[in-house]
Amino acid sequence: MICAAQHPLQYDPDWTVPRSLEQVTTLNPREGAGVTFIMPDGTDQQLSYPKLRAEAWRRGKHLLRLGLKKGDRLGFVVPDGDEFVLTFLGAACVGIIPVPLYPPLGMGKLDSYIEASARILKEAGARMLLTTKKVQPILWSLVDTVECLEDVITCDKLHGDTPDIEAEPVTPDDIAFLQFTSGSTAAPKGVVVSHRSLGANGFAIMRHGLEVDHKVDKCLSWLPLYHDMGLIGFVIAPLTAGLEAVFMPTMTFIKRPATWMQAMSRHNATITFAPNFAYGLAVKRTSAEKVAELDLTGVRVLGAGAEPNNPETLNAFLDHFAPAGLPRTAMMPVYGMAEATLAMTFAPLRDQMHVERVDAETYQGVGEAIPTNMDGGALDFVSCGWPFADHQVVVLDEAGNELPDRNVGELVFRGPSVAEGYWRNPQVTAEAYRNDGLHTGDLGYVVDGEVFVTGRKKDLIILNGRNYDPQSIEWVVESIDGIRKGNVIAFSRPGSRTEELVVVAEAKREYDRNKLIDVVKKAVRDELFLSPADVQLAGPGTLPKTTSGKLQRGKAREQYLGGTLGGQGVRTLGSRGQTLTLAKHITKSTVSRVRHRIRAATRRNPPQG
Repeated sequence: MICAAQHPLQYDPDWTVPRSLEQVTTLNPREGAGVTFIMPDGTDQQLSYPKLRAEAWRRGKHLLRLGLKKGDRLGFVVPDGDEFVLTFLGAACVGIIPVPLYPPLGMGKLDSYIEASARILKEAGARMLLTTKKVQPILWSLVDTVECLEDVITCDKLHGDTPDIEAEPVTPDDIAFLQFTSGSTAAPKGVVVSHRSLGANGFAIMRHGLEVDHKVDKCLSWLPLYHDMGLIGFVIAPLTAGLEAVFMPTMTFIKRPATWMQAMSRHNATITFAPNFAYGLAVKRTSAEKVAELDLTGVRVLGAGAEPNNPETLNAFLDHFAPAGLPRTAMMPVYGMAEATLAMTFAPLRDQMHVERVDAETYQGVGEAIPTNMDGGALDFVSCGWPFADHQVVVLDEAGNELPDRNVGELVFRGPSVAEGYWRNPQVTAEAYRNDGLHTGDLGYVVDGEVFVTGRKKDLIILNGRNYDPQSIEWVVESIDGIRKGNVIAFSRPGSRTEELVVVAEAKREYDRNKLIDVVKKAVRDELFLSPADVQLAGPGTLPKTTSGKLQRGKAREQYLGGTLGGQGVRTLGSRGQTLTLAKHITKSTVSRVRHRIRAATRRNPPQG
């Protein structure tokens, strides 16, 4: 352990994005230190920190030249990593507030994508929307549907010499960006993230969570940059420490999961993070022959967060990549959320992953996590470690009373990393951001300060007076041959006397569905002593998920009760109907763009007479 007095990284209470870009070369003076973008064709584009700073400022001043000013909101639909990072930093440097939105990764649900984007842009009050030439043709229709939106600009408009424009100073209490939550349990809400909370959380991650040393450490990420883990964890936090970062395209990992660990090996990266499902996907799609070609001996941290961690999945990853020299101590379960800026707790460095086995009967019946050595009738929970220095996680009951250790309740977070609240939504802000801390909506328990996250309050399944976390049921089902891992949802439905258990899952096409349903029912009965009232199997890619890949249990239940489950279209591109939908949006956008040009020309040359 490096003690605080010895560690060169110290907290800066006046941290802002532009200040960090000025100081980053002091933190890491090594010549050439900076960021690397792995391009879609596999080549590397490197940018030293001085060049990164100059490019960010150049783009920021171009945004001012286009008419934006400090405090204006700018929608971001930018799928290219280099364009996103450089323009995001540029906007933050001049006080323009980015509003990251997910790009249309597939056209199967383009109608709902446009509707969701319009709603976010309206709520944010965005003046302009930034995108790329490739995506622009389907986004212009938003100018007609979003009243506040004045223009759609493309990243190529930010090229050229740096404009001679003076930018207003940015202060720690200014808004850095708006992070709209993915909506796994509710409608998306815009979390207000200030420069001050970014600096506090970035420092906590780099110093207290990871104890980074820029002389030996390098981070690598394929995570989407429009979500908090990818953006704050790998763009902002490394700046607070002068840590080098490597970015690979999200779609490269999704299409070829083996490229993740291949990139870690090739770039000698020591730190990476991902949700639980990604570790399972990497095991499935990386052959033993490919593992044998890797060198992962230098990997220090494999952060696992953003969704409940399945110990079986994480251990399988460690086992699979052990021949490449991957240390078992590298696996680091973490806990965080956008409302807390990002990170809240980290498991200890250099310790192997800690998994607690608790008695299921006591946990489900009275809400206490009592350790047991039994194999049957037990639940396994992964420790997410301890809160950072100057932060705290407590467990409260429904009345707001703090619960003793091992009692399950709502996790409440306190400390300087807590975000400012929700954008223009005082009612929802008051519900979550209270005097006693940030009410996370997550269930869990604490043991001597160690935090165990067990589920979401809104997802809790109550059967015959007992509480069941849906993921405990889902993990049993997804381990069955024929069921697609990470694509199982459990919830309850009204019954004649009490609530009844329903399990829905995506099945592989080559399996007999009737037999598979019987296997699912038996597994749930044998493992958890529960009898599903209904098991429904859906086709691949049909269960509802958020843009970050989280299962939407509430939406799945709504579709199930409405008889539309599995009928909302797949999450991929391919059918004639999708082609027609794409053509419709391109046409609407073309009309909107022509109207915009006519209005602009009229403003420049008003009619005479």
